[in-house]
Order: sequence, then C-alpha cells, then structure tokens
Amino acid sequence: MNLPAPASAPAGPVLRDIHLPPPPPWWPPAPGWWVLALLVSALLAWAAWRMVARRRHLRARAALVALVDRALIETDGRPEEAVAALHALLRRAARRLDPHAATLRGEAWQATLGQVPVDAAVIARLAELDVLIYRPSPVIDRDALAGAVRQWLGALADQTRAGRAVRRTRS
Repeated sequence: MNLPAPASAPAGPVLRDIHLPPPPPWWPPAPGWWVLALLVSALLAWAAWRMVARRRHLRARAALVALVDRALIETDGRPEEAVAALHALLRRAARRLDPHAATLRGEAWQATLGQVPVDAAVIARLAELDVLIYRPSPVIDRDALAGAVRQWLGALADQTRAGRAVRRTRS
C-alpha cells in the first residue's frame, strides 16, 4: 500500500541556511603587515638620519665659508692683513689633512693642498697666497683669492665627510 504523499509536505529534510564565519578582525594585523610596518619604520628612520646628517654637513660647510667672509670684512682695505688672515685660515683648515700643515712650505704645502679635489688653478692661486704673505704691500685680487679659499674649504668639507663615511664602512 503505497499512499501518495500529501502535496504540502516537503520532499526531504528541512535544512537551515549556510552560516558564514564572521569577517576577520582588523586588529591584530597579519604578520606580513607587521614586517612591512617594521621595514617602513626602518626606512623612515634611516631617511631622517641622513637628512639630519646632510643638514649638519651643510651647516658646517657654510660655517667654514663664512670664516672667509668674516676675515675679509675684518680686513677691509688692508690687503696685507687680508692675505695673512686667508693664509692662516687655510693653514688651520689644512691641519685636518696633515697635522704638520702649519709648518709646511713649498712643494710639501702644495702637495697638502693637492689632497683636496679642486682645479689646478685653485691650487696655483692658493700657492700664490703662500708667497703673497711675505710681500710688504701686495697687490691682490681679493675676490679671486677668497673664491679660491672658499672653493678649497668647501671641497675639504665634502672630502672629510666622504672620508668619514668610508672609514665607517671599513670598520
């Protein structure tokens, strides 16, 4: 006896709808995001350190060049004193390269000046400065001499900064 099923009865068991899991929380992030955040933080710290070092270098370089301007202002109208002041400044700065630079003369002095990467014309003008300090009333081109001293001091500041970077990588 097969009885037909009533028309209103479901054909199979009653199933509930599929339950989706809750969406993943936004905190704490996955480990990859932590690694990325660490790398970005390290990169930003390095960039800030480089920017501070660059500003410090530029400030020191500007201070060196300002010493030339101050020497020229203090000796305005007195060429003998201007030559002596520029020469003393040059000797004082050259002690960074050679501790005995204050006592060097002639070829040894030019060799010390040549350790800084500047044009040969600048070296020649600075060597001329070494001779001018002994003349009683030198006729000088203040702007040319001051420009040569500025260029040499700027190159010295750049060279010593690069030298520190090389020494840091070697040690």
